[in-house]
Amino acid sequence: MTKTFKIAVFDGDGIGPEIMHPTVALLKTLAAASADYDFVFETVPAGAAHYAKHGESLPAASLAMARTADAILLSAMGLPSVRYEDGTEISPQIEIRKALNLYAGVRPVRIVPGQPTPLALRGQEPVDFVLIRESTEGLFHSQGTRDVREDAEAYETLKITRETSEKLFRFAFKLAQSRKAAGRGNGRVTCVDKANVFAAFAFFRKIFDEEAARHPDLTSDHAYVDATALWMVEKPWAFDVMVTENMFGDILSDLGAGLMGGLGLAPSADIGDDHAVFQPCHGSAPDIAGDGIANPFAMILSAAMMLDWLGAAHGVDAMARDGVRLREAVEAAITDRNDVTRDLGGTASTAEAAAAIAARLS
Repeated sequence: MTKTFKIAVFDGDGIGPEIMHPTVALLKTLAAASADYDFVFETVPAGAAHYAKHGESLPAASLAMARTADAILLSAMGLPSVRYEDGTEISPQIEIRKALNLYAGVRPVRIVPGQPTPLALRGQEPVDFVLIRESTEGLFHSQGTRDVREDAEAYETLKITRETSEKLFRFAFKLAQSRKAAGRGNGRVTCVDKANVFAAFAFFRKIFDEEAARHPDLTSDHAYVDATALWMVEKPWAFDVMVTENMFGDILSDLGAGLMGGLGLAPSADIGDDHAVFQPCHGSAPDIAGDGIANPFAMILSAAMMLDWLGAAHGVDAMARDGVRLREAVEAAITDRNDVTRDLGGTASTAEAAAAIAARLS
């Protein structure tokens, strides 16, 4: 029996629609070939361009639609020239994370053989780890509150709660277990913090250790965020699952993208108990919007993560298998270098890069 899933689609700003449309087309192609699942896509407005026209970045109706969807596909959001009154950029993706309590920001870092990377890898060490970023609290907690006092002082509040941290760490250890069972990880979970300086991070680490004690079959350890940044460059193959606070995760995930060859290859998911958003890590690149040269791979890889999550959550094995197929098709295109966009050293247009993925799937 075919299961039909409703997907809320946010086209985004700048290059957002250009990378979203071929991604949706690929998902429709996969669904059309499957007797097990199908999609209904509903596009809803949000973003900087919408804010510039209508004075709201995330309409209530769009958020309501996202709440009723089985999953959310969100493309690049924001425009440097469009900002809130406090001077910060438009970021409805952060509003969605908080509204839907999407506490687990999943940022995979994977370098396959033959993939160009700035790292001097010796060749035998596979790089395949996942950074999990808490996505609702941390230093992002006070966003929008604007505590600037008489143009002399400014304050932001770091927030760590037991309730959210416990959920986050349960998610991290569960992921490490599944990766170990699949032969993709060594069962190590690393808590990344700055507990030597901040009491909030000592609290974060304490809750991590409590969860670690419940998993004697896995290995747990700690790393300070500054050392982690160094080790991600020197020995990235040593990591399996890393879990950290919001701001640290924001920074380290971009470093992870750089290890893979750039943000154009960096997918992400923000997952909660009942909802999940899948989006590329890169920005809206308005300087190349409309030129047809944007790299669609991060958006496509995010869609592959959506297939995997939906398949696991709803017991549809065919979706999970198609998620793997979609990811492997992108990895094949990256390694053979014939169908990549100029940011990866190629000459393919957005449409040509997406068509190459479709050809590999067929």
